[in-house]
Amino acid sequence: MEYQDYYKTLGISQDASAEEIKKAYRRLARRYHPDVSKEPDAEAQFKRISEAYEVLKDPEKRRLYDQLGENYQAGQDFTPPPSGQRYGSRRTSGAGTEENFGDFSDFFESLFGGGAKTSGWDRHYASSRGRDTNAELTIDLEDVYAGSTKTLTLSTAGQAQRELKVKIPAGVTDGQKIRLKGQGEPSPDGSDSGDLLIRIMIRPHRHFQLDGKDVYLTLPISPWEAALGATVAVPTLGGRVDLNIPAESQSQKRLRLKGRGLPGKKTGDQYVSLLIVNPPVDGEAAKSMFESMQATLDFNPRANLLSD
Repeated sequence: MEYQDYYKTLGISQDASAEEIKKAYRRLARRYHPDVSKEPDAEAQFKRISEAYEVLKDPEKRRLYDQLGENYQAGQDFTPPPSGQRYGSRRTSGAGTEENFGDFSDFFESLFGGGAKTSGWDRHYASSRGRDTNAELTIDLEDVYAGSTKTLTLSTAGQAQRELKVKIPAGVTDGQKIRLKGQGEPSPDGSDSGDLLIRIMIRPHRHFQLDGKDVYLTLPISPWEAALGATVAVPTLGGRVDLNIPAESQSQKRLRLKGRGLPGKKTGDQYVSLLIVNPPVDGEAAKSMFESMQATLDFNPRANLLSD
């Protein structure tokens, strides 16, 4: 089988310190991890650097490997040492259970023995870098429009509560995730902590509805505003603006306020749906006015329904 030059794989010298080995591994792991890498051979490269790091970070494994290197050159066939000495590719965790590093090369298995080959290379990476965690944060629509900073309280089993300041960018959409680097689970071996992924939930608003970056509002208007046309004040997330209502408008007519939705690379709009609301008939004067309209106007709103 082919000899593996682990120092060359990590791009370090044979006298590299433990810290240099760790830095080289982290740099290459970030480049080739299949979850983020766009390199065509990312998975194969990641397996090779994981195997090299597994050997060189362990003083005993590294000692045995260096002894082998004195007698064998990269590229030559390799025969396992006749002593049959094995250094299993499993290790005992703090809970007393074993983790299988697995899926390393035949060279590694012949030299250190032990594990069955599984897809444990990804678990090997996870044991070096802390796991990502998830959380949710519910905010108001006004916070989304203007941007804000919120406090998120995290409570993890076995750990004290901690508070994080979360910067909410203006224009974030419902369900969008914000990543806080290094705020996930700590690494069990002192490597990088995982990230915290915060899912933003937007609290329902009493007036506005949200669809992506567009904002929707139902606007009550009087019968005379609808019939004669009017200019009325309309609430938006950025404050009140004047809206021109065309004469002879009907309920459900939709008007657009351009650029009055959520901010972003493409700013959303606000859509206003008209709703005609009749005044209450709370006295003789109001009743007389409606009776006069009934007698004067030749109007049947259901005429189209009854024309068939």
